[in-house]
Amino acid sequence: MAYYLTAATLLELAREAQQRATAPCECTRTPLDGWQSQPLSLDETLFEEIGTLMPEDDPEPTFSEYLPNKTGYWSADAPIAPRYFPYNRCGVWQCSTCGRLYLRYVEGGGYFVDRRIRAVNAELIEDVPLPA
Repeated sequence: MAYYLTAATLLELAREAQQRATAPCECTRTPLDGWQSQPLSLDETLFEEIGTLMPEDDPEPTFSEYLPNKTGYWSADAPIAPRYFPYNRCGVWQCSTCGRLYLRYVEGGGYFVDRRIRAVNAELIEDVPLPA
């Protein structure tokens, strides 16, 4: 299992990655600011999994979403709230070329499976507790 990353650790890694990754890269050909179905053109060999946001001690994390201020799931400005869906089911991946961070998970429905990806933006990470 991948190393569990807290929201604080994710924020630290995201800030470091954003400082390093300033030039365009093969991984930035398709805008991934909000959730996207993983483009077929994206070279998966560029990515290395560096951690997970899925806690080991929580086999069935919540499906509740955190979308304040009328943001939507697909919105580029939607917060990245690691305790909430879909972030609590994500692997954290890093581009081996430029160091940018991405969140990836598999969305499964009744008749489909969709690999989704989103670039990590440090300014959008929020450590919001789950309701009691």
